[in-house]
Amino acid sequence: MFRVLHLWRVAKRDLPLLWFALRHQQRPLWLIPVLILLLWYALDPVNLALPLVGLVDELVVVPLALHLMLKLLPSPILAEFDRPQRHS
Repeated sequence: MFRVLHLWRVAKRDLPLLWFALRHQQRPLWLIPVLILLLWYALDPVNLALPLVGLVDELVVVPLALHLMLKLLPSPILAEFDRPQRHS
């Protein structure tokens, strides 16, 4: 249950921001390769061999790395994401 609550907190802002940044015209060149490396790290077979290490990865390392990666996004992307959407 703790895992689900933690994922909800991460998904609340970071995952929509990541999706927005991936589709943005001004996304940095490093975003996609770093995201692929982070996904590879999260899905690493070591997680299956050592369940405790996999749990630490999923609950601590991966969310922190994702949050840090999104903090390094250019300010125009962050500002545009935070701007309220106007519906015509």
